[in-house]
Formats: sequence, structure tokens, C-alpha cells
Amino acid sequence: MAHDTFPPELTPELLLRAYAAGVFPMSDARDDPDLFWVDPRRRGILPLDRFHISRSLARTLRRDRFHASLNADFAGVVKGCADREETWISHQIEALYTDLHHRGAAHSLEIWDDDALVGGVYGVTLGAAFFGESMFSRRTDASKVALAYLVDHLNRTGFRLFDTQFITPHLASLGGQDISRAAYRARLAQALEHDADIAAAPLAASGQAVIQRNTQMSYRE
Repeated sequence: MAHDTFPPELTPELLLRAYAAGVFPMSDARDDPDLFWVDPRRRGILPLDRFHISRSLARTLRRDRFHASLNADFAGVVKGCADREETWISHQIEALYTDLHHRGAAHSLEIWDDDALVGGVYGVTLGAAFFGESMFSRRTDASKVALAYLVDHLNRTGFRLFDTQFITPHLASLGGQDISRAAYRARLAQALEHDADIAAAPLAASGQAVIQRNTQMSYRE
């Protein structure tokens, strides 16, 4: 992957231009003042029409043990994602994405167990692309439930690309795949030709609704 240090005048506008060009920022530690651009040779994506809900995840969704919200606690989700022994989410990155959130370009999906924030995911939207930044889980399956609700919501609000940056075994088990840089750039260009609005519809009312729409989509395949 390519690494280039950030210019000192990094702004939210420059960040969005970077995403449109196919690169994203990282840092080496929570307190590291330096940031760098990342342009992976292989790019992770989560195909919106091929999200895999396993039997165990389906059971969790049907029980509706958790409930989901959109943009209810962006700060809490970012802090949850950064709360680990090693993190690339520095304080500067947190501040930059908080600014993007206030501008309506970064969003969070929260998973709650009663009043406790137990999981979530946050990312950036541009055109019809969602760039997933990070996720966290404090309960079994909480991050998987977050992704299930998010994929369902992105499908319903007109998104065409879910960029996960890299592929982990966790994401692969849900249908994630890695593609070449050239293939990713082509999909990104197509997604940026369209508009999507993450606020155009409410989140699914229940886990069962998420499962039902996912099954219908798989059936059409």
C-alpha cells in the first residue's frame, strides 16, 4: 500500500477529495500526531447484494435483543472503535471525522442493549458510496448486527458501494471480498456518478425485517 504523510493544512474538504480519489487516512497510534494516506493494492468491499446472514446471526436478529439507531451517538461510536490496545484512530482523526459528521458527510450506526451502547460502525458518505471506517462490539454479535442493519439501510437509500478498506475474517464471513485497486477505482467512479441520501428512510423496524429483505434480495439473485 502507498503511504504519504498529510500536509499540515489538512481539512475536511481535502479528506473528501481524497476519498473521491480512492485513498483514506490512518495513523499509527491514538496519540500519534502524524497521519498518512493509504492506497491498498487490494481493496475490501462488502457487496450490498451479497451480504451473508448466518444462522446464528439470524437467530440474534430475530430475538431483537439489540436495537439500532442512526447518528444518535457518533462520538460514542468513534470512541468505542478507538478503545483498543492498538488503534489507528488518533485524536486528530477523531476531530476530523467529527467535523465531517457535523457537515453531514460522516455517519454512525449504533447498537444498543437497553441504554448501553454495545456496538456500532461509522463511515463517510460521498455520492452513492459508503466508506466504512471502523466498527466495535461489546456484546457477542453486536458488530455483525450493526453491519446487517447498515447494509439493509444502504440498499434502501440508494447506495451502490460499501468500501471496507481491508478484508478481515470477520468481514469475509459476512460476504466481504477484496478486489484489485483498478477494479475498486472503477466501482468508485460509478458510485460517485450517483447520489444517495442515508437519511432518506428510517432504519429497519426490526431484525426480522432485515432478514426478510436480505432473503428477498438473495432470492432475486
